[in-house]
Amino acid sequence: MKFPLLNIDGTKPDSIEISDKLVKIKVNYKLIKYVIDWQLNHAKPRVAKTKQRNQIKGSTRKIVAQKGSGGARHASNKAPLFVGGGVAHGPKGTAYKIKRINKKVRKLALAQTLSKKNLDKNLHILADVKKEIKKTKEFNNFLIKNKLSNVLIISDKDSLKNINKSARNIKNLKLINYEGTNVYDLFKYKNIIITSSSAKKIQERVLNEKN
Repeated sequence: MKFPLLNIDGTKPDSIEISDKLVKIKVNYKLIKYVIDWQLNHAKPRVAKTKQRNQIKGSTRKIVAQKGSGGARHASNKAPLFVGGGVAHGPKGTAYKIKRINKKVRKLALAQTLSKKNLDKNLHILADVKKEIKKTKEFNNFLIKNKLSNVLIISDKDSLKNINKSARNIKNLKLINYEGTNVYDLFKYKNIIITSSSAKKIQERVLNEKN
């Protein structure tokens, strides 16, 4: 599929070819939600941890006789029933319930998310920025001219250096390197701008089955 290239300097627009396997595939929302849940699960690791009865230090002596006391049976003071004993079914720290997802599933979800953005006409390709833009006003005028707001910009390293100063202070705009492209950010922002070099790199990463 051909995309028109946006230019910050206002020069005559060119076009770029992006594979249909990246921007024109069927969207499975359950799969995308599964990957977003996985991301959020990793974003804030669990730190709360309680000790189970086998982790409590102390005597393992049986505290009362099995029968004849008239009360309930008890094994030791480590039981969750007693103060100072272990905690039943408590949080187990950072290693508790960590989801794992196959790389192919993550790639597929990324391609489907880009396809969804393309379907909604919210996916845009920006020509690589080779000249530094120092003024925020200049970059903001570019966004206003193209009617873009609530923007995620996925950039190559060189373009990122050239637009970072002018774009970082604009409200509801986020800049990320193409290596950090993820499903959660793509859904969080309405409009997606990808530099031409980044688009090719993402396409290579998603469509290459070996990586």
